[in-house]
Amino acid sequence: MLDIQKLRLDFPILQTKIHGKDLVYFDSAATTQKPQVVIDSIVDYYTKYNSNIHRGIHSLSQLSTQLYEDARETVKQFINAEHNYEIVFTKGLTEAINLVAFSFGETFIKPNDEIIISAMEHHANIVPWQMLCERKQAILKIIPFDNDGVLDLDIYKNLITEKTKLVSVSYISNVLGTKNPIPEIIKFAHLHNVPVLIDGAQSVQHEKIDVQKLDCDFFTIAGHKAYGPNGTGVLYGKEKWLDKMVPYQGGGDMIKTVTLQKTEYNTLPFKFEAGTTDYVGAHALATAFKYIESIGAELIGNHEKQLLSLATEKLSKNEAVTIYGNAPQKSCVLSFLVKGAHPADVGMILDKQGFALRTGTHCAEPIMQYYNIPGTIRMSFGMYNTTDEVLACCEMIDRISKMFQ
Repeated sequence: MLDIQKLRLDFPILQTKIHGKDLVYFDSAATTQKPQVVIDSIVDYYTKYNSNIHRGIHSLSQLSTQLYEDARETVKQFINAEHNYEIVFTKGLTEAINLVAFSFGETFIKPNDEIIISAMEHHANIVPWQMLCERKQAILKIIPFDNDGVLDLDIYKNLITEKTKLVSVSYISNVLGTKNPIPEIIKFAHLHNVPVLIDGAQSVQHEKIDVQKLDCDFFTIAGHKAYGPNGTGVLYGKEKWLDKMVPYQGGGDMIKTVTLQKTEYNTLPFKFEAGTTDYVGAHALATAFKYIESIGAELIGNHEKQLLSLATEKLSKNEAVTIYGNAPQKSCVLSFLVKGAHPADVGMILDKQGFALRTGTHCAEPIMQYYNIPGTIRMSFGMYNTTDEVLACCEMIDRISKMFQ
């Protein structure tokens, strides 16, 4: 069992008052709060070690470079990649997916080739593929989901043809909470020699991820959703793909030699890390991953599942509340609407009582179009949330629902 009260002391923002009320933060699917150890790691780096990496012979540059590469090794171990050069630091998960969409697309996609995504994807895993298909005259195919938010795997298997070049799906839906059957999706794609990218935005902060066990070809991580700093992310890619892909951006550090006539690119992973990367952010992200490991992914996941189960049980009893996403396998997201109330109105009332819940389309408009709704109210959990907070929020939602009847 987690000592939640002790753990909460690691997160200074939880002492904040909102409209004179104690902050109850239920928006971790949008961004997690940061433990003090991560905040301190940023201040510490700028105070003691700051110097540009991979460029200087002087001691401070060498030390800064070592900290950056140590962070890469930490990420490698955290997700059990085979090689540290399969870890590329990006400025976020969105950039990681865009990197693959551009670099893989330029290298492997031709007119009439096919890419498969699902209908429950975040915009970050839709728009880059649409842009690629427009650029290359390729075809984007969609895996549908049912009313409970479960992907139709039979249709998925029928979508794959000899022209399919990539499958890209989310590990967990940021709206429906659905935990997709990723091992089965990957296994079937690989039977047809099709690589798979996993949008892992809602993953590593809730459970242990092993990319070798999954056998995914690409895996993307949003640092700010995993207790790390904003503006950080990770692209994991198998060496066999990264090695063949052209660079995403040009500039310093991604080169081996440059003349005015031609450039020879650097080795992995550096050919995908043009310019001065956020080396301080990478160090802080590694600190966040170490923090998660110090608590235990399994303990965190079990605690959050209990919170989800409790919230689902309480809100399901309210006839004025409709829950969207009832898949048998779910993670720490609960989206719902209150009958007669616009989600923004409910969100504003909750805010006045100190409850921070996300309202809107959650950067997943096709899901809202499927259900023909303007958006949802989303309660999402982190390791620092408590059962008392869940009970208090559900009680407030019950009171709000009566206001609109």
